[in-house]
Amino acid sequence: MAGSSFPAWSRSVEQCATEFGVDVNRGLSEKIIEKKREQYGWNELKKVDGKPIWKLVLEQFDDLLVKILLVAAFVSFFLTYIDGEQSGENGLTAYVEPLVIFLILIINAAVGVWQESNAERALEALKEMQPEHAKVLRDGELIPDLLARELVPGDIVELRVGDKVPADMRVASLQTTTFRVEQSSLTGESQAVIKTPHAVQLEDVELQGKDCMVFSGTTVVNGCCVCIVVSTGMNTEIGKIQAQIHEASLEEDDTPLKKKLDEFGERLTLVIGVICVLVWIINYKYFLSWEWKGLLPTNIKFSFEKCTYYFEIAVALAVAAIPEGLPAVITTCLALGTSKMAQKNAIVRKLPSVETLGCTTVICSDKTGTLTTNQMSVMQLVGIGPVPGSIRDFYVEGTTYSPYDGGILGWSGILDRNLQTIAEIAAVCNDAGIAYKGTQFRATGLPTEAALKILVEKMGVPNVLAQAKIDQQRDSGEHLSDHSMVKLGCCEWWNLNQNRVATLEFDRSRKSMGVIVRNAIGKNRILVKGAVENLLERSSFLQLKDGTVVPIDDFSRDSLLAKLNMMSSKSLRCLAFAFKEELDEFDTYNGENHPAHQILLDPVNYANLESDLIFAGIVALQDPPRQEVKKAIEDCREAGIHVMVITGDNKNTAEAICREIGLFYEGEDLTGKSFTGRDFLALSPEKRIKVLSGKSGQVFSRAEPKHKQEIVRILKDAGEVVAMTGDGVNDAPALKLADIGIAMGIAGTEVAKEAADMVLADDNFSTIVAAVAEGRSIYNNMKAFIRYMISSNIGEVASIFLTAALGMPEGLIPVQLLWVNLVTDGPPATALGFNPPDHDIMRNPPRKSDDKLINKWVFFRYMVELLVRIRHRHLVNVLGYCQENEQQMLVYDYLPNGSVCDHLYDGNGNPSGELDFKLRLTIALGAAKGLEHLHTQMPIFIHKGFKTANVLLDESLVAKVTDFGLSTLLCGVKGAMSSSNGDAAAGFLDPE
Repeated sequence: MAGSSFPAWSRSVEQCATEFGVDVNRGLSEKIIEKKREQYGWNELKKVDGKPIWKLVLEQFDDLLVKILLVAAFVSFFLTYIDGEQSGENGLTAYVEPLVIFLILIINAAVGVWQESNAERALEALKEMQPEHAKVLRDGELIPDLLARELVPGDIVELRVGDKVPADMRVASLQTTTFRVEQSSLTGESQAVIKTPHAVQLEDVELQGKDCMVFSGTTVVNGCCVCIVVSTGMNTEIGKIQAQIHEASLEEDDTPLKKKLDEFGERLTLVIGVICVLVWIINYKYFLSWEWKGLLPTNIKFSFEKCTYYFEIAVALAVAAIPEGLPAVITTCLALGTSKMAQKNAIVRKLPSVETLGCTTVICSDKTGTLTTNQMSVMQLVGIGPVPGSIRDFYVEGTTYSPYDGGILGWSGILDRNLQTIAEIAAVCNDAGIAYKGTQFRATGLPTEAALKILVEKMGVPNVLAQAKIDQQRDSGEHLSDHSMVKLGCCEWWNLNQNRVATLEFDRSRKSMGVIVRNAIGKNRILVKGAVENLLERSSFLQLKDGTVVPIDDFSRDSLLAKLNMMSSKSLRCLAFAFKEELDEFDTYNGENHPAHQILLDPVNYANLESDLIFAGIVALQDPPRQEVKKAIEDCREAGIHVMVITGDNKNTAEAICREIGLFYEGEDLTGKSFTGRDFLALSPEKRIKVLSGKSGQVFSRAEPKHKQEIVRILKDAGEVVAMTGDGVNDAPALKLADIGIAMGIAGTEVAKEAADMVLADDNFSTIVAAVAEGRSIYNNMKAFIRYMISSNIGEVASIFLTAALGMPEGLIPVQLLWVNLVTDGPPATALGFNPPDHDIMRNPPRKSDDKLINKWVFFRYMVELLVRIRHRHLVNVLGYCQENEQQMLVYDYLPNGSVCDHLYDGNGNPSGELDFKLRLTIALGAAKGLEHLHTQMPIFIHKGFKTANVLLDESLVAKVTDFGLSTLLCGVKGAMSSSNGDAAAGFLDPE
């Protein structure tokens, strides 16, 4: 179907016009437009409906631990209702237990819904990239502001500098000699791309090779052209990316932490089920009895009241086993981690990403804008020496468009005649500018030309007074104002001294650009910049250091070519500067009315005008690596993290950058380590897995979105935890698919930011390494407090289970257990989340993705520890069991062997008569509390009503209790106390 599968890039303009039924000179008719709209629809991205709120709510309860609590709440509610009907007491206070459980679950669900409802905004950000209007030719009339959504395949659209491309289109004709488009956000190319109306020979070609196509959402930076719309809406490249983002969002896996908690929940469910069944088996005689008559049971008796009582025990067991405070503590710890990361310029958009970073094993990094600055910079300046064949090298500092970023090494500040010529050509033969927005300097126009203007600002001007005035303006900050063009004083000075009267625009055949300028005395010259080989071929003379012009000899030419080859081997883009003073008929050229103007109307004549040039020098430019990246790569290697580079740029540039940042060693053989996206997909599945399983650095160039997704998918299937970095639209699907997507905050597109889990506020790759260290620290702290909470809950479960097994009244009702788990265990567990990271945390390899929070050995250790305590009377020692006025009290907790217990019981195991109840209770509480602080940190369980009397403490007994922590003796009761006799409780707490 045309508009989606027609290979317009490999067809001539006439074939494309025939395919879409359009006359390029008149455009489509209204009748044809209506038919096409019925066929293709509107030129807009499809709105993908998110999950309905009810579905998000239900998903929050799709967790085993939550389901157990939910069942416990329903059972508690039902039993409370039955008890209320029988006793006649059915007030709101009777339903405290189920209501508290429901409240906890509702709060957790609300937090989860809020997080997920804010996660799916990447698709909306894509729509913002599409322009609202377009200049369209229809029925022979040019419509200057047609709504872009009304475009259909076959429409004829005119594009000019600054326009956003409204659809995928085939270039039909150029109205200027050159036409450039900035499409790095879509393809990852570091430079603006020249477009041509000539067809590409191959049908199967990557986006970067479709030189006659412009793509929706990209921006025109130079020239003007007429295009034929070939794809609209979801059939455009940006539409395909939206589909890929949506597909990737459906493939999102649970975070490593959630997987571990789910696995733990399954084990805990099994343990709870077994214990509940054991409780019923042990206590069946209390609610079910029968007599045997022969082989048949008779006189079967069943007590519903006692049966429901053991239902309550089961509910208490479920509540005791589940650490209800865990979600709140985890959220607090993750929030604390996000705050720490924000201070290090890593903004976390999704809380679980904090923990995921800690187990990252592979970082797949984009090159342009991530490892590099995405800002072209002049790295080296080559001037001509005092004699033919001699060359002067100057190395330029700085990696941004800021004129203050670095200087020129070895620069004396004196501009000789040769350096003045280079500065003049770089400033005048240039259409770019620098804008200042927020705190960032940005290029307007071609990045290469913007870099040349920054070079001129670093070189200065030969006029001392003018340079002093420029320096004064810079010091005062007068040249800077937000959202405005930066006043470049040096460039302005050169342009004021030379009046530009004509432009010889760049074209692909001569590979150069020239301008005709007139100085103050009316003398015309041509200033030219372009490819070094081409300008050397068209140069007949050479300008020396002092400005002397001499014929260029073979030795000088060979020296310059050798310098070119050396710089090109480092993936530097080289430009040459030259000029011409004898212009023949153009000596007096002053504009369109001059007789020679007709010659300029035909670009074929430009090469002849730019002949017999005087060669002046060379500059080498690069989208440079960020200074901190090399150290970050070393840190990743030491931490056992595998780094891969996936870029849309060409292979040679990608390999050179990777060598420069230390991913590859100088001279390292890159066979099997460097692939283009197409070459990698051409490998067999087994070979792809083998390539990605290598632990050395790897680079993938000319990569399209589908290539990046495939690499991430293979790595995830192999069990790797993948972090993907990127800044462009083409990175968004892979960012969404990765375990953690990391976008650039300054240079990144909104699409990339919305698809990512984390945004780097400083676009600094080393920030990722710092974030990984923080993630590892957070995971270690989380493991500590999770194990702390689980160990406490095991004590609760064992206590309630043994109480039920011994036929004693239950220790705590569910609402009291909730209080213990949330209030008394929560804060200490949260405190563990503040532990600082270990010093060697980034010297250890990443933890395995199947690393368990509670492994078999840890769980076995907990069980053995409890059994040992039971054997040595460390667990569940009955301290008092009295019955006064039908009020019963059971106090039990962890107590060691020793004389205190001997004072509490007589030789037959009954409560000792030498102490009354209040003293026994006080000693029990103080001893248990002291022991908790010193060793177990297990809670006390107190339940049922009690009655007290005034007593005096025996000093000898108090002395013995201090062995377990006298300071906590009178601190009160840890946990909640339930009493049917409020006065009795008040009497116990009475200071007298």
